[in-house]
Amino acid sequence: MKSKIILLLSASLIMAACNNDSKTATDPGNTENSGNTKSTDPVLDSATKAANMMAYSMPGAMHKMMASWDGNWTTTIKFWAKPDLPPDSIIAKSVNKMINNGLIQHSTHAANWAGMPFNGVSQTGYDNHRGVFWSTWFDNFGSGLMYMEGTWNEADKTISLKGKNTDPETKEQIDVRETLKIVDENTQLMEQYMSPGGKEIKSMEITFRRNK
Repeated sequence: MKSKIILLLSASLIMAACNNDSKTATDPGNTENSGNTKSTDPVLDSATKAANMMAYSMPGAMHKMMASWDGNWTTTIKFWAKPDLPPDSIIAKSVNKMINNGLIQHSTHAANWAGMPFNGVSQTGYDNHRGVFWSTWFDNFGSGLMYMEGTWNEADKTISLKGKNTDPETKEQIDVRETLKIVDENTQLMEQYMSPGGKEIKSMEITFRRNK
């Protein structure tokens, strides 16, 4: 079924691109190719456009790596309310599952903190064309969304991400940085740093251990 969908999508894209190419060449109302307008953008033929679309939607090596993380994990979370105080610590349960034809890893996280239930959702993907990882996070302790992007370092087996997050106390957007190190196939280490007031501090550390 998946292969049929991909073939139909490819055929549709090629037909649409051919129609656009034809319109560009014959439409007298098109000013992009007139003598009045100059463009430095490369002109792609319909086959190249269709191939780009297909490549953008196909899982690659980075997606397969994320798929190897599917399953149930126990997480030890340390977080610093104040940098000069010892961290608090809680145990959570995380479940990873690839969605969208293997392009995105959807993860749920559940725990209890100070007698209150905590539930978070993260999603991680890899943009084939841009060559970057992207990550989102939201939970029941806030009404916003954290978004980050970054790259994979094969030598360190680490994804390094940077983005923005809303400070719930000041309402300001602050810089956030995360690293996710793949220690081994059953262990991962995430470290998070926030920059309230422009000064970076370590805000969280999570050790993920796969349930066997």
